[in-house]
Amino acid sequence: MNICVFLSAADLDERYTGPAREFAELIGKGGHTLVWGGSDSGLMKVVADGVQESGGRLVGISVDFLKEFARPGADEMVIAKDLAERKALLLARADAVVIMVGGAGTLDEATEILELKKHALHTKPVVLLNTAGFYDGLKQQFRRMDEEGFLPVPLTDLVFFAEDGVGALAYLEESAGVR
Repeated sequence: MNICVFLSAADLDERYTGPAREFAELIGKGGHTLVWGGSDSGLMKVVADGVQESGGRLVGISVDFLKEFARPGADEMVIAKDLAERKALLLARADAVVIMVGGAGTLDEATEILELKKHALHTKPVVLLNTAGFYDGLKQQFRRMDEEGFLPVPLTDLVFFAEDGVGALAYLEESAGVR
Protein backbone atom coordinates (compact mmCIF):
# COMPACT_ATOMS: atom_id res chain seq x y z
CA MET A 1 0.00 0.00 0.00
CA ASN A 2 1.24 3.50 -0.81
CA ILE A 3 0.72 5.58 2.31
CA CYS A 4 0.91 9.35 1.92
CA VAL A 5 2.00 11.04 5.13
CA PHE A 6 1.59 14.77 5.66
CA LEU A 7 3.85 16.03 8.46
CA SER A 8 6.33 18.63 9.58
CA ALA A 9 9.88 19.05 8.36
CA ALA A 10 10.78 20.77 11.65
CA ASP A 11 13.08 19.30 14.28
CA LEU A 12 10.74 18.30 17.08
CA ASP A 13 10.72 16.98 20.61
CA GLU A 14 10.96 13.24 21.37
CA ARG A 15 7.26 13.13 22.30
CA TYR A 16 6.64 13.53 18.54
CA THR A 17 9.73 11.90 17.02
CA GLY A 18 9.50 8.67 19.05
CA PRO A 19 5.93 7.81 17.98
CA ALA A 20 6.70 8.95 14.41
CA ARG A 21 9.69 6.58 14.27
CA GLU A 22 7.54 3.71 15.60
CA PHE A 23 4.84 4.39 13.00
CA ALA A 24 7.47 4.55 10.25
CA GLU A 25 8.85 1.17 11.29
CA LEU A 26 5.35 -0.30 11.07
CA ILE A 27 5.01 1.05 7.53
CA GLY A 28 8.35 -0.43 6.50
CA LYS A 29 7.88 -3.79 8.21
CA GLY A 30 4.43 -4.05 6.63
CA GLY A 31 6.03 -3.79 3.19
CA HIS A 32 4.34 -0.48 2.47
CA THR A 33 5.63 2.55 0.57
CA LEU A 34 5.92 5.98 2.16
CA VAL A 35 4.76 8.78 -0.11
CA TRP A 36 5.81 12.02 1.55
CA GLY A 37 7.03 15.57 0.98
CA GLY A 38 10.52 14.32 0.19
CA SER A 39 12.41 16.38 2.76
CA ASP A 40 15.50 15.06 4.47
CA SER A 41 15.05 17.21 7.55
CA GLY A 42 13.14 17.19 10.80
CA LEU A 43 10.23 14.85 11.35
CA MET A 44 10.09 14.05 7.62
CA LYS A 45 13.63 12.65 7.89
CA VAL A 46 12.76 10.66 11.02
CA VAL A 47 9.86 8.99 9.23
CA ALA A 48 11.77 8.38 6.00
CA ASP A 49 14.68 6.88 7.96
CA GLY A 50 12.33 4.57 9.87
CA VAL A 51 10.53 3.35 6.77
CA GLN A 52 13.72 2.79 4.78
CA GLU A 53 15.55 1.06 7.64
CA SER A 54 12.57 -1.27 8.10
CA GLY A 55 12.42 -2.36 4.47
CA GLY A 56 9.85 0.02 3.04
CA ARG A 57 10.10 2.11 -0.11
CA LEU A 58 10.32 5.90 -0.28
CA VAL A 59 8.56 8.04 -2.88
CA GLY A 60 9.26 11.73 -2.31
CA ILE A 61 7.30 14.56 -3.87
CA SER A 62 9.25 17.74 -3.24
CA VAL A 63 8.67 21.19 -4.67
CA ASP A 64 10.99 23.30 -6.78
CA PHE A 65 11.74 25.93 -4.11
CA LEU A 66 12.63 23.21 -1.55
CA LYS A 67 14.49 20.81 -3.84
CA GLU A 68 17.82 21.40 -2.07
CA PHE A 69 16.28 19.72 1.00
CA ALA A 70 15.12 16.64 -0.95
CA ARG A 71 16.29 13.33 0.44
CA PRO A 72 19.11 11.68 -1.45
CA GLY A 73 18.67 7.93 -1.72
CA ALA A 74 14.88 7.91 -1.94
CA ASP A 75 13.60 5.17 -4.23
CA GLU A 76 11.91 7.85 -6.29
CA MET A 77 11.91 11.66 -6.08
CA VAL A 78 9.56 13.91 -8.03
CA ILE A 79 9.97 17.70 -8.05
CA ALA A 80 6.68 19.57 -8.44
CA LYS A 81 6.56 23.13 -9.76
CA ASP A 82 4.50 24.48 -6.84
CA LEU A 83 2.65 23.43 -3.69
CA ALA A 84 -0.67 22.86 -5.47
CA GLU A 85 0.93 20.43 -7.90
CA ARG A 86 2.78 18.77 -5.01
CA LYS A 87 -0.46 18.11 -3.10
CA ALA A 88 -2.12 16.73 -6.22
CA LEU A 89 0.82 14.41 -6.92
CA LEU A 90 0.96 13.21 -3.30
CA LEU A 91 -2.73 12.29 -3.38
CA ALA A 92 -2.46 10.70 -6.84
CA ARG A 93 0.39 8.42 -5.72
CA ALA A 94 -1.35 7.37 -2.48
CA ASP A 95 -3.73 4.58 -1.60
CA ALA A 96 -4.30 6.12 1.84
CA VAL A 97 -3.43 9.31 3.73
CA VAL A 98 -2.12 9.88 7.25
CA ILE A 99 -1.94 13.35 8.75
CA MET A 100 0.75 13.58 11.42
CA VAL A 101 1.85 16.54 13.55
CA GLY A 102 2.76 19.65 11.62
CA GLY A 103 2.31 23.36 11.14
CA ALA A 104 0.33 25.52 8.73
CA GLY A 105 1.45 23.55 5.66
CA THR A 106 0.30 20.27 7.17
CA LEU A 107 -3.00 21.83 8.21
CA ASP A 108 -3.47 23.14 4.66
CA GLU A 109 -2.80 19.66 3.25
CA ALA A 110 -5.17 18.06 5.75
CA THR A 111 -8.08 20.38 5.07
CA GLU A 112 -7.66 20.11 1.29
CA ILE A 113 -7.60 16.30 1.42
CA LEU A 114 -10.75 16.28 3.58
CA GLU A 115 -12.49 18.83 1.34
CA LEU A 116 -11.75 16.70 -1.73
CA LYS A 117 -13.06 13.62 0.06
CA LYS A 118 -16.17 15.47 1.19
CA HIS A 119 -16.97 16.14 -2.47
CA ALA A 120 -16.19 12.51 -3.47
CA LEU A 121 -13.16 13.59 -5.52
CA HIS A 122 -11.29 10.77 -3.81
CA THR A 123 -12.37 7.88 -1.60
CA LYS A 124 -9.04 7.03 0.02
CA PRO A 125 -8.99 6.38 3.76
CA VAL A 126 -7.71 9.35 5.77
CA VAL A 127 -6.29 9.06 9.28
CA LEU A 128 -5.53 11.93 11.60
CA LEU A 129 -2.78 10.62 13.89
CA ASN A 130 -3.26 12.50 17.16
CA THR A 131 0.21 12.01 18.66
CA ALA A 132 0.47 13.32 22.25
CA GLY A 133 -2.96 14.94 21.88
CA PHE A 134 -1.58 17.37 19.29
CA TYR A 135 -4.85 17.49 17.35
CA ASP A 136 -7.29 17.44 20.29
CA GLY A 137 -8.54 20.94 19.44
CA LEU A 138 -8.92 20.18 15.74
CA LYS A 139 -10.71 16.93 16.54
CA GLN A 140 -13.12 18.88 18.75
CA GLN A 141 -13.68 21.44 15.98
CA PHE A 142 -14.40 18.76 13.39
CA ARG A 143 -16.89 17.12 15.75
CA ARG A 144 -18.62 20.45 16.25
CA MET A 145 -18.82 20.96 12.48
CA ASP A 146 -20.38 17.51 12.18
CA GLU A 147 -22.84 17.98 15.04
CA GLU A 148 -23.96 21.41 13.83
CA GLY A 149 -24.54 20.36 10.23
CA PHE A 150 -21.54 21.93 8.50
CA LEU A 151 -20.45 18.64 6.94
CA PRO A 152 -22.65 17.11 4.22
CA VAL A 153 -21.31 13.64 5.05
CA PRO A 154 -20.70 12.12 8.48
CA LEU A 155 -17.31 12.92 10.00
CA THR A 156 -16.65 9.20 10.36
CA ASP A 157 -16.84 8.91 6.55
CA LEU A 158 -14.19 11.62 6.14
CA VAL A 159 -11.51 10.83 8.69
CA PHE A 160 -10.49 8.28 11.30
CA PHE A 161 -8.87 9.63 14.45
CA ALA A 162 -6.07 7.40 15.73
CA GLU A 163 -4.17 7.92 18.96
CA ASP A 164 -1.17 5.82 17.88
CA GLY A 165 0.53 4.35 14.85
CA VAL A 166 -0.71 0.82 15.52
CA GLY A 167 -4.32 2.00 15.39
CA ALA A 168 -3.65 4.13 12.31
CA LEU A 169 -2.04 1.32 10.32
CA ALA A 170 -4.65 -1.23 11.43
CA TYR A 171 -7.41 1.07 10.15
CA LEU A 172 -5.63 1.61 6.83
CA GLU A 173 -4.95 -2.07 6.28
CA GLU A 174 -8.53 -2.98 7.15
CA SER A 175 -9.83 -0.27 4.80
CA ALA A 176 -7.61 -1.60 2.02
CA GLY A 177 -8.57 -5.21 2.70
CA VAL A 178 -5.00 -6.11 3.71
CA ARG A 179 -6.04 -7.66 7.04
